Amino acid sequence: MKDFLARWSAAHGGIEPRGFVLGWLRIVHVAARPLARRRVPPWVLTTASAVCGVAVPLAVLAGRWGALAGAVLAVCCALLDGLDGAVAVLTDTASAWGRVLDPLVDRLGDVAFLVALVLAGAPGWLAVGVGVLTLLQESVRASAHLPDVGVVSVWERPSRVIVVSLGLLGTVVSPGLPAATIAVAIGAVLAVVGFTQVVVTVYRRLRT
Repeated sequence: MKDFLARWSAAHGGIEPRGFVLGWLRIVHVAARPLARRRVPPWVLTTASAVCGVAVPLAVLAGRWGALAGAVLAVCCALLDGLDGAVAVLTDTASAWGRVLDPLVDRLGDVAFLVALVLAGAPGWLAVGVGVLTLLQESVRASAHLPDVGVVSVWERPSRVIVVSLGLLGTVVSPGLPAATIAVAIGAVLAVVGFTQVVVTVYRRLRT
């Protein structure tokens, strides 16, 4: 486990996993070990993650219970997203193409999640704003080009999955409540804070 965490940290800008992130990585490590033993190619898991992500808004189109399926698919998308990297680390099969494909699939999922909330009733203009801030946050992080620039903001992949899942579940549990709108509004606040955290951290580290 220590070796896995060290490799994960090295692959994510030197971030030291703590709290929720550490707990999530422990779960991913346990789930990834049997897949690594069977030598499941990481790209298979990445592709499955992309399919689940795209399926989230499609499920919402099916109506109220489709929203429940969408929430489950969002969680599956996140789990598969973690598993592909974990399997690559455990089997030493990480590749340059994988490092390009993984964030591409992540951004596809981010957009699909927001589309799902709009289909569930959230205002499109607010969802677009959240999407822009999300993409800008990841762009700033990627543009730093320094291995020691790593920061975990309040608006990371787990936060996005939680927001969309609870938003979609809310439309099932309380149809009269604008759960999707509330979810996007919460996402907007977190996106602003997360973007600010990443920009400030990158600025400080690049100035030293």
